[in-house]
Amino acid sequence: MGALSPSRTVSILGSTGSVGVSTLDLLEAVGRPVRIRALTGGRNVALLAEQALKWRPEVVVIADPAGVSELQQRLAGSGVTVEAGEAAVVSAAALPADWVMSSIVGFAGLAPTLAAVDAGAIVALANKESLVCAGPALLRRARMSGGALIPVDSEHSAIFQALDPRHAASVARLVLTASGGPFRTWSAERMATATPEEAVAHPNWDMGRKISVDSATMMNKGLEMIEAAFLFGVEADRIDVVVHPESILHSLVEYADGSSLAQLGTPDMRTPIAVAFAWPDRLAWPAPRLDLGQLGRLTFEAPDPVRFPALDLARQALRAGGAAPGLLNAANEVAVEAFLDRRIGYLDIASIVSETLDKAGSKHLGDDMPDDSPDNAPDDILERAREVDRIGRRLAEGAVKARLARGAA
Repeated sequence: MGALSPSRTVSILGSTGSVGVSTLDLLEAVGRPVRIRALTGGRNVALLAEQALKWRPEVVVIADPAGVSELQQRLAGSGVTVEAGEAAVVSAAALPADWVMSSIVGFAGLAPTLAAVDAGAIVALANKESLVCAGPALLRRARMSGGALIPVDSEHSAIFQALDPRHAASVARLVLTASGGPFRTWSAERMATATPEEAVAHPNWDMGRKISVDSATMMNKGLEMIEAAFLFGVEADRIDVVVHPESILHSLVEYADGSSLAQLGTPDMRTPIAVAFAWPDRLAWPAPRLDLGQLGRLTFEAPDPVRFPALDLARQALRAGGAAPGLLNAANEVAVEAFLDRRIGYLDIASIVSETLDKAGSKHLGDDMPDDSPDNAPDDILERAREVDRIGRRLAEGAVKARLARGAA
């Protein structure tokens, strides 16, 4: 790629989420000229309109069609094209752009990510579910298109920076760090009464509600194990997790000779975004600097598999392969939504995911997902992933309803 071009075309998928907001904040802080091709948001019409008026993209898309009238009113006379619906989000993702931030949360981010990848863009990936549900096929599409897929999750960005491709065969282990979330020191009895408000109160990171709950259960780290396995070609048994409450050391790569290379930085999403934006170069921006002397110490501890069973569930799904990671993700999305809606308790989240995987059993867990063959068109990849997602959601929703029925009895 060479040095950063003086002007780049950029699209941001999920611009109203925490990562999207951080991306725009970084672009403003850098002061480097960019042309925004597309901004997409979910339901936050006011923020999406504010971003569009400031950055003047060619097109702005609201995923929820119920918000399109208000968005059109807010942008009347601006010259910005307004569209709505999931298909419009995918179309916006497919617009030619040098760099695309993919930060739509959940399975909903897969189709737009695939569209951006097939358009040949450098895709900064903050949507871990895309890799969890269609990893090998998605990575193959990126290679075929001539673009690139650069991880933005702080943990995978850390590995991306520390893993020397020349010595990939000498990697002994990847270690992902986890903050431990808001319930790191809570007993299982106290966690049983946790509220949505408590679960989304992350001690270090400013994230959306769904991702914050995933951090509380440590399912986010489970999904990241699966993501790391696909991104870096490492088996489940060579990926570990360590709890690091300060969120300063973001992950490390251990080599066969006993050396471990780690990446450190303040807990600020703009740093991994800057890495992805400038790749393969480095970007000078007013980043918060790390002062180890002021920090004094960094602490580490092993995760508790009893209080945080989501880690083992994710490792089981990774080992099973095939449809299992997609089923895990679908069940988790259903369970987290039910918890946020106060239909189930906090501890029910992992239980529902476990039940879903058990009920799917040999009927689906061994099913093949689309491989990396060039013969697999994007529609084939999406339809297979959607089929797995539908199965997982149906089974998980059944488990939620069964709990509600027992509670009403």
